[in-house]
Amino acid sequence: MPEEKAEIGIIGGSGLYDPSMFGSFQEIKVYTPYGPTSDMVFLGEYKGRKIAFIPRHGRGHKIPPHKINYRANIWALKELGVKRVIAVSAVGSLRDDYAPGDFVVVDQFIDFTKKREYTFYDGGVVCHVSLADPFCPQLREVTIESLKSLNLKFHEKGTYICIEGPRFSTRAESRLFKSWGADVIGMTLVPEVNLAREAELCYVAITMVTDYDVWAPKHVTAEEVAKVMAENVDKARRLLADLIPRIPAERTCKCGEALKEALV
Repeated sequence: MPEEKAEIGIIGGSGLYDPSMFGSFQEIKVYTPYGPTSDMVFLGEYKGRKIAFIPRHGRGHKIPPHKINYRANIWALKELGVKRVIAVSAVGSLRDDYAPGDFVVVDQFIDFTKKREYTFYDGGVVCHVSLADPFCPQLREVTIESLKSLNLKFHEKGTYICIEGPRFSTRAESRLFKSWGADVIGMTLVPEVNLAREAELCYVAITMVTDYDVWAPKHVTAEEVAKVMAENVDKARRLLADLIPRIPAERTCKCGEALKEALV
């Protein structure tokens, strides 16, 4: 295990590819048993906190959701000493009151993906990790405090349905997901969240609504989505700048003990 190089990992979603907002970073390549990470890992420091940043889709958004090497990304962050992961992503809304431009600090998910690598434990040792409450309660609480302090419009809870992609839903699927109680829809949460729990990392998903999914009889143009995306990225940067210094050094959650009763 190399000397700890970072304590907080940031996984940047659609539009959030550049860590330069945090100052100067060095790019390093982390070799993993699972192949290459989405991009080089960017290491730096922000307000005294050591940061490791990975653009989930790679710079220039070159990797589609179903081809992201989630295991490599999470393994690399763990290898660098990361204990907390802040994951940012764009989502569609399945509710009238979750409007474009809103943040949603999701607290549950439904997995509707079909062919991904979901675990680090493929044999030899069997691991049944608990995901009853998938996200770190301490990180969620600090994130909500930060959103309130910045006066950004957000929702404290939400169920994220993760679909395989890269295609979007049919109207029938979108109505079905809505009827299941899902609030937002995206393509990247699973298996990232599963793997973070297996790696005993604290993980919070900060989702940003870009548009209404196709259940809604609302005509959305690409220009409107691009405008909201740009505004969301700006707000996400402000949020991260406020959130990172707020994260306590000590973990009061049980994320670091996730494997205690999971291994067979």
